[in-house]
Amino acid sequence: MNKIAIWGAASGLGAAMLDYFHEQDLAITAIVRNPDKNPRISELNIDYMVCDATNKEQIFTTVSKLPKGIITISTMGSFQAEVPVDYIGHRHLIDALEQFEHARFLFITSLGCGDSWRYLSERSRQGFGKAVREKSLAEAWLQSSQLDFTILRPGGLKNGDITNTGKLSQHQEVHGLITRSEVARLSLQLLKREDSIGQIYECVDPELTY
Repeated sequence: MNKIAIWGAASGLGAAMLDYFHEQDLAITAIVRNPDKNPRISELNIDYMVCDATNKEQIFTTVSKLPKGIITISTMGSFQAEVPVDYIGHRHLIDALEQFEHARFLFITSLGCGDSWRYLSERSRQGFGKAVREKSLAEAWLQSSQLDFTILRPGGLKNGDITNTGKLSQHQEVHGLITRSEVARLSLQLLKREDSIGQIYECVDPELTY
């Protein structure tokens, strides 16, 4: 594994992923709407492609240019956007990855998606429930695809360094926080594991407090 495409690398979790995977000496292609939002792309001399993920034609054109065997990671998300990328953008991306035979896909969503919706507090549902529902639709589309997918649902995201205390879990109720850098570390672990294909994980850091 030495080629990674990171969708949403201009800010937030995607930017943390870019830094971490660069430190691991992996060849990165950053897929961004606006590369100027993340100066690290130019500072680190990272290859990048500009794409509006709500535009189906742009997504298919971008995916068609990616090298064979590349591993795709998506951290894309939107909050109160006029056209949210959470579902439709990922539906286009999943379809394009299938068409151009880029099989391995790590999809980063959030706690509360899919079957973990029942654990989401009413306050959280009111605050960002719409985005969670959009991501849940994208998870369902992915699970019915032919891709070698892994889904990772992190808890509340914070800035900060790698802690090495983040925990992966499955099929249980979890709540908590985790740094974006720690999510990046756990993501690489999952990509190295063949048994993570077709699986859904949650991750939080029990050492972090609100």
